[in-house]
Amino acid sequence: MTAPRTETDPGARDRARVAHAVAAAQRGEREALRWLYVRFRPTVLAAVRRIVRDPHEAEDVTQQAFAKLLLVIDRYEPRADAAFAAWLLRLARNQALDHLRRRRETLSPEALARAPCEAATPSSLRIAIAALPRDQRDVIVLRHVVGLSPGEIAERLGRSESSVHGLHHRGRAALRRELARLGSGPSVRAQAA
Repeated sequence: MTAPRTETDPGARDRARVAHAVAAAQRGEREALRWLYVRFRPTVLAAVRRIVRDPHEAEDVTQQAFAKLLLVIDRYEPRADAAFAAWLLRLARNQALDHLRRRRETLSPEALARAPCEAATPSSLRIAIAALPRDQRDVIVLRHVVGLSPGEIAERLGRSESSVHGLHHRGRAALRRELARLGSGPSVRAQAA
């Protein structure tokens, strides 16, 4: 007669280790953060690589995702229906999608129609957007090109919604000034007397 198996499920042991490391990382323990990085980096890198399709960019985005993890790990709440790995992969996926949106070099006709200045040519609009400070440019592109709401932008950028509104306001004003400088400002139709 064989003795009953007393080993625990290897998956359960891994989940317990992850839960312990997450709790320690939320307390600020650097070794726990390092352990999470070593444990999940290959999985995150593979997921990001499938989205960005460039191995070098995937490495960069993976590093950005883990840098973001340092800032938001305290927001993770363990739940029975959602594992930490799924939460981390969603964070990495959002980083990868944001990277792709920032990388776009051309604007779609729909985005141009929603852009702050209809009289601008695509090339002058690209030049004007590129001249904006990075934080304003990110908000303008996410709002007018990607079509996200201020709340969605705030969540993606890790900012408050009021700061997104301020960046959007200043970005639009700077964009109008730059377009006017380029000779592509909005035109006003003269009214008949």
